[in-house]
Amino acid sequence: MSCLILIGMMGAGKTTVGKELARRRRMRFADCDQAIVARTGVSIPTIFELEGEAGFRRRETQMIDELTREPDLVLATGGGVVVTPLNRELMRERGIVIYLDVPTQVLFERTRHDRNRPLLQVENPRQRIEELHRARDPLYRETAHIILAGGRGNPCNMVRQIEEALARYKADTCRP
Repeated sequence: MSCLILIGMMGAGKTTVGKELARRRRMRFADCDQAIVARTGVSIPTIFELEGEAGFRRRETQMIDELTREPDLVLATGGGVVVTPLNRELMRERGIVIYLDVPTQVLFERTRHDRNRPLLQVENPRQRIEELHRARDPLYRETAHIILAGGRGNPCNMVRQIEEALARYKADTCRP
């Protein structure tokens, strides 16, 4: 089975939904950001502070390259993974990419108190989320094989939607 890759904005539920999806499909789960933290021994905000966003993105690409080579894996990515063209290419070629498209208001509600998100440590985080979503949404859509509206319901409901979409996707790609 191919790698299943969840993309979307920070706070879209990629990790929560990904863990449930992996459990239900008896696959391994990995979170790209958590894998970077485990490898470096420091937090994402620390990497941003020491190396800037460019340094973090280089590490992210290395991790995406490694993780997308693994079979039977559900991979939750960081929200900005799509800003790097090579990441988009690797994910699209090596897995089935699922975009969890969540309204910006829901994203703000989920992330507004989270101090581990360097890109939201600004005066107006709601505006920042809207700006990031405007910039990244076309890239998510370009990269995804499957696009699902998220933000409503519980993780089990989202997993059911993903499984239904995967069945439709596989049926469509198997047709001559």
